[in-house]
Amino acid sequence: MAENRIMAQLLQAPTVGYEDAIVIPEIAATNFELKHGLITLVQNKQFFGNDKKDLHAHIHYFNKITCTIRVPNVPNSTIKLMLFPFSLEGAARIWLEKEPPRSILTWDDLVSKFINQFFPPSKTTNLRNEITRLQQRFDESFSEAWDRFNDLLRACPHHGFSELHQLDTFYNALNVNDQDSLNFAADKKNQSSAQATSSTPALIKAVESNCVTYGGTHSYQNCPAASGNIYQDNINEYMSQAAAANYNQGNTGVCP
Repeated sequence: MAENRIMAQLLQAPTVGYEDAIVIPEIAATNFELKHGLITLVQNKQFFGNDKKDLHAHIHYFNKITCTIRVPNVPNSTIKLMLFPFSLEGAARIWLEKEPPRSILTWDDLVSKFINQFFPPSKTTNLRNEITRLQQRFDESFSEAWDRFNDLLRACPHHGFSELHQLDTFYNALNVNDQDSLNFAADKKNQSSAQATSSTPALIKAVESNCVTYGGTHSYQNCPAASGNIYQDNINEYMSQAAAANYNQGNTGVCP
């Protein structure tokens, strides 16, 4: 009889090991709970874990929602840990459920594991190759090529390319007509400067030789007042100028 009881105990389903992977820290607030409307808002844009979905866009959207939540005595990072599982479905939800119990202690830890799972090094390599091999399509306008290029950069924010390298890559991807439009925009802005003797395209030379903060002859990188996304703003300024010149010249962006 004793042996039968031991065997029965061994065959019983385990009653431990069902804890969630995410550890929710203790909070000082009393009677705190996630509102149904907030959960529904997150579930409206769930991440399923397939290759067609932008993982970084999902995190950005999730952060955009949670940054608006302010609860006394409840850290925002704790709210994120509680809410994030509701933003997952399909393969992504299964991944989180299979993570070891109590293995995710912080929001940064969760984001790191999430990215490593659904954005492996091979995907980074493929996107970097797409960026460097970009070519303007036959039926693609200047602005469409610029938007597509920026979509690739946003899809791989850790690409590691400097902003000047990005600009050079985009310039070389364009057809001759649109390259001429960019050069025209850059030359127009720098007509008072000495003519460049280097073979560097005029657009690149213009970015190198002018400070976007004060308009001085020193480069942006050497300007002590420059910070944030000013350099990217300068790139966008050139793109706007070139697009206007492109339109005024009647160029559709298609090679003749």
